[in-house]
Amino acid sequence: MKKKLKIIIMMTLILGFVMGLASTSFADSGASDSNSINEKLGVPIVVYGDTLTDAQRAEVRELLKVQEATDVQEYNVTGKDIANYIDGDPNSRMFSSAKIVRQEKGNGLTVNIVTPDNITQVTKEMYANALLTAGVEDATVDVASPVKVSGHSALTGIYKAYDVEGEQLDKERMELANEELDVATDLAEKKGMSQEKVSQLLTDIKKQIAEQNPATKEDVERIVKEQLDKLEISLSEADRQMLTDLFDKMRDLNIDFDQVKNQLEDIASTIKNKAEELGLDQSFWEKVANFLSELFHSLGNFFKGLFN
Repeated sequence: MKKKLKIIIMMTLILGFVMGLASTSFADSGASDSNSINEKLGVPIVVYGDTLTDAQRAEVRELLKVQEATDVQEYNVTGKDIANYIDGDPNSRMFSSAKIVRQEKGNGLTVNIVTPDNITQVTKEMYANALLTAGVEDATVDVASPVKVSGHSALTGIYKAYDVEGEQLDKERMELANEELDVATDLAEKKGMSQEKVSQLLTDIKKQIAEQNPATKEDVERIVKEQLDKLEISLSEADRQMLTDLFDKMRDLNIDFDQVKNQLEDIASTIKNKAEELGLDQSFWEKVANFLSELFHSLGNFFKGLFN
């Protein structure tokens, strides 16, 4: 009887430990509270993917903590909007939705992915980087989808929200931000890369552009090379050229990242903390495999000892 009790206690402790590890490492932020209305900046804005069914729309409202329609300004985003804002496919199906709560100047940009399991390619750091490129600052943005999607189309909803509220963003910057997101997700699929590493690379390049103010494409190419070397990232010549072309377009558009340098620092800090938390610098999944192997080996010895 004592042996059985020991087994039950030990398994309970192990289960609690593993569940605690999972919740600490993989949890994402929930939606921001929209009950409090800022009378100076206006009510939160919610943009729903036009393809959502009534049931899915109700689910998204709950995910984004929208309690009453009167508490927010609501819009739909369609395939036509994708064509209008980023020259996308007008036949696109729109599921991912977003809530934007504008903040006082200096508060920075915060992005929460409320349904991380359903936004499969774009991280909150990738969204933040792209939104800063597009000109979105000082806001809390929540993204949600009731079905699995890449996450690209949520950007269009955010752009529309600013447009219809009279804060029109520059179309060239919006298109460039969408291109940046495409580059980020493409690079994250390369062998030896991760979403965190890609976000860190893009953020660090922007920080150097803000500090050095490159005058030529060759200067941009040098910055890209320096940051790749610094992060020990090896890319093909085609991928290096893709990065150089992307950031040279930013130079041509005279995007002043010096204005949002603090927000870039916040993104960089978040990425660094996440990487350290997950141990990504030492091959996270390899560490997980080693940990589980050692755990089960120890458990085997433990149970063997109980019954011997």
